[in-house]
Amino acid sequence: MSADVMVLGAGLVGIFTALNLAQQGQKVVLIDRGEPGQEASSGNAGVISPWSIAPGCAPGVWRKLPGMLLGADKPLNVQAGFWPKMVPWGTRFLLNGTEKKYRKTANAMYELCRPSVTLYKDWLALVGHAKLITDSYYIHAFRHQNNANLDALDYAIRAEKGAEMQLVGRIGLAEVEPALAPIYDAAILIKGQARLLSPGRVGTVLAEYACRLGVEIQCADIGQIFREGGDWQAIGQGRVFRASKLVVCAGVWSEKLLRKTGLHIPLVAERGYHLEIPSGHISLNHSVMDMAGKIVASSMRGGLRLAGAAEFAAIDAPPSEWRESLLRRQAARMLPDLDLFHARFWMGSRPSLPDSLPIIGALSPSEGLFGAFGHAHQGVMMAPMTGKVLTDVILGKKPSIDMSPYHPMRFS
Repeated sequence: MSADVMVLGAGLVGIFTALNLAQQGQKVVLIDRGEPGQEASSGNAGVISPWSIAPGCAPGVWRKLPGMLLGADKPLNVQAGFWPKMVPWGTRFLLNGTEKKYRKTANAMYELCRPSVTLYKDWLALVGHAKLITDSYYIHAFRHQNNANLDALDYAIRAEKGAEMQLVGRIGLAEVEPALAPIYDAAILIKGQARLLSPGRVGTVLAEYACRLGVEIQCADIGQIFREGGDWQAIGQGRVFRASKLVVCAGVWSEKLLRKTGLHIPLVAERGYHLEIPSGHISLNHSVMDMAGKIVASSMRGGLRLAGAAEFAAIDAPPSEWRESLLRRQAARMLPDLDLFHARFWMGSRPSLPDSLPIIGALSPSEGLFGAFGHAHQGVMMAPMTGKVLTDVILGKKPSIDMSPYHPMRFS
């Protein structure tokens, strides 16, 4: 089978890329080893935010690393066998920890996050599922009043770009989120945001609409890609797929696929975990992040979900089972009336690059090879804009934003 464009990876980045290409009249085949939108895209906290623009490496973050690695909440973990790869990646990461680089990266993140709420609302209304998204605050909850500082660099940058934020104390937080335990002295309410009520369902309905636009969705575990006779070929499980252009949107698996073409990209698997508690009498009005534990709680159609953590490990490494008991303790501390008996435990891998920005663009423009991966924690909210601007690049049009910060060859 042959197509104009072959998209490898049917997470939300791949789905939105396929949707935009199909709208432009391209014949698209979208390939994934599983059901569309059901890997890392399905397991997040559902936050859709124009203001999630704080890069991972803030100035001075190196001072906090021992506490993040060794503290009781362990928001950061590196599996023992991964340290040889983590050291060079982490060094590159820490070199981005200056205010100048931080601001530059935040600006680039903003361009992808800024239209996220509008784009999701438009697409979900188009496919007849507008109720899968709801308006929401993103609440940053602090256990100590002194840590809630609107003058801090990340909040200052948000304010400069127009974010509406409000600092509240314990009583103010209780008025907004009465179900929360009284362990937080202060909170910053970041307004003008939204929440997906079922990220996995969103992936499903968008993929179904892509099929109606003519996108061919195939299930195959692609193990090899190469160019032959003017076309790109992808081989998996004895099947061969062909297209004039190839787009790699395979998340953490992108690096392995591209390595065989001679490209070497510092992409690592940053695993996240969640605990989902089936619907009960406890719910939240907004998405709430415990800033000490870096855990986000959101009410969804399937129940209350607590998601977070940053764990670096090999792609095929098994989950850290201790994470489940830690999440249970964090959930009980945050929302003490929760019934955790039927809670479901999940792990997924985010694709992360050391400068906190994704790769979006031409990997080999003369040969029709493109990529969109490395979105880390912002993959779901950046996906609609990524698909939009990448389609422009693929079709030789001028994107509406400056694409240089996401240039695929910036690590060469």
